[in-house]
Amino acid sequence: MTYAEPPLREPDLPRTAKVRPTALRTGWTTGACATAAAKAALTALVTGVPQRQVEIGLPAGRRVSFPVARCEVDGRARAEAVVVKDAGDDPDVTHGAELTATVTWRDEPGLRLDGGPGVGTVTRPGLGLPVGGPAINDTPRRMIGQAVAEVVDLAEVGVRVVVSVPRGEIMARKTTNRRLGILGGISILGTTGVVRPFSTASWRASVVQAVHVMAAQGERTVVLCTGGRTERAARTLLPELPEVCFVEVGDFTGAAVTAAVADGMTGVVFVGMAGKLAKLAAGVLMTHYTRSKVDLSLLGEVTAEAGGDAELVAAVVAANTGRHAYELWEAAGLLGAAGDLLCRRVRQVLLRFAGNAVTADVAMVDFAGDRVVASSGRWAA
Repeated sequence: MTYAEPPLREPDLPRTAKVRPTALRTGWTTGACATAAAKAALTALVTGVPQRQVEIGLPAGRRVSFPVARCEVDGRARAEAVVVKDAGDDPDVTHGAELTATVTWRDEPGLRLDGGPGVGTVTRPGLGLPVGGPAINDTPRRMIGQAVAEVVDLAEVGVRVVVSVPRGEIMARKTTNRRLGILGGISILGTTGVVRPFSTASWRASVVQAVHVMAAQGERTVVLCTGGRTERAARTLLPELPEVCFVEVGDFTGAAVTAAVADGMTGVVFVGMAGKLAKLAAGVLMTHYTRSKVDLSLLGEVTAEAGGDAELVAAVVAANTGRHAYELWEAAGLLGAAGDLLCRRVRQVLLRFAGNAVTADVAMVDFAGDRVVASSGRWAA
């Protein structure tokens, strides 16, 4: 089955992401800040002493300290702590948010994690979270669990943590949460605990620089990854390549490919998840959320081409997110076939954008970054 090749587009950066005169500065995710607040509050509850500083572990093993903006203890029954988010140089609407954790005891051993005012509620599928529950992603949940376990033995003690964010509902108006079905506040996010400013012009420049550094060392295959999880999957997929070959491009695939061609690269490998792949398949080479969105009609075409029936095609076209479409494919037993077709479309876009000056290979990984579920190019059957 043939399809019309999409026009290639590399939209301009958002106004908030123009070149900055100072060096790029990383920050902390809402998940890391919520974790720090939870540990500070629980420590205060256990000791009876308000905390002014707290240390937590990040997913990669690094330990970092956070100042505690406010910490109050109500006897031995309740404690509350606030950590103010510093997003670094990322144009993040949650910069300055007061991540608040309220901790109480519960009768049953273990941790119960709830969302309070300012934390969104999930109302639609496709986000990897239970509908009706708080918009607190898996990694922050694990981080909070680990931090709480550093203070008490959860096999013997029951703890309830409620995460809230004053003015979170107002902040959420400047995000895509409502469109995704997250209502009433912001999401508690983060896969590493660290905010890397993927959406800034400085990050774009760092992507180009990473390709130049690789070329200067004589490497000829660049592996483009969208973030930490996809890079982990890519390294497992291509263990023979040195570390310098793996570049976290964020939203700037087009800039990386252009640099690769200019530097005489011979091969480009892209490893990503369903949402980014859908945008690239539509010909969009700069995928910042303010400049592009997932084309669900394209995913519907892919579904039909993979053998999906009319009902499944309609469900994919009406999906909430690219992840939701992925889950529909998986439930229908079409993930491999549809994913391979999507990867082929992305491969054709990359080849066209590069003027066929490089080879291109594409792999789609699951949302944990644990396994490759679809591919094209060198891995195609």
